[in-house]
Amino acid sequence: MTIRVVLADDQPLVRAALQMVITDTPDVEIVGEAGNGTEAIQLTESQQPDIVVMDIRMPGMDGIEATRLITASRSTARVIMLTTFDDDDYVYDALRAGASGFLVKDMALEDILAAIRVVAAGDALIAPSVTRRLIHEFAGRPEQPAPGKRVVEGITEREHEVLALVGRGMSNAEIAAELFISAATVKTYVTRLLAKLDARDRVQLVIIAYEAGLVTAPR
Repeated sequence: MTIRVVLADDQPLVRAALQMVITDTPDVEIVGEAGNGTEAIQLTESQQPDIVVMDIRMPGMDGIEATRLITASRSTARVIMLTTFDDDDYVYDALRAGASGFLVKDMALEDILAAIRVVAAGDALIAPSVTRRLIHEFAGRPEQPAPGKRVVEGITEREHEVLALVGRGMSNAEIAAELFISAATVKTYVTRLLAKLDARDRVQLVIIAYEAGLVTAPR
């Protein structure tokens, strides 16, 4: 099955670099390129891609608003946000808009390609460096909910522990090592959390963990 991708970035060189890598990949196909959020939405509607690789800062409609509109529509496309180190302030807003992945532009192009496959398979992915900055950025927001303001109900004590570790950006294998259980068991807990908390994917679990005060910035 070929993964259909729309690239949205106002920098032609960035699109060209991704295009160069993807062109030689048999299981991934670029079906459209956009230079702003409005074009990204139009291409998503017309081409029905599996993945939209979306830059945050673009002229006119930015990537965050475009992501919000795409995820609120009937489209099944999943959005991977691309950012630079200077875009820290936008991380939380982009995830709240419905992004399923968040990567930095200085990653190897092959790693971005791998991320496309991960998100297309239904998982969510946030670069570890982005996760660390997300924790700091969220904790420093003046409008953030007070710790514990969002009440997480209907989950067991063990699920609560798993949710907190997901919020810290840990993989299933890392959570398994931390809790001395198998990775398969962790996967089961994550699946239950998604269902019980009505979360679309792992990224939404991260947001829930932050808003419940389960994750705080290190001092």
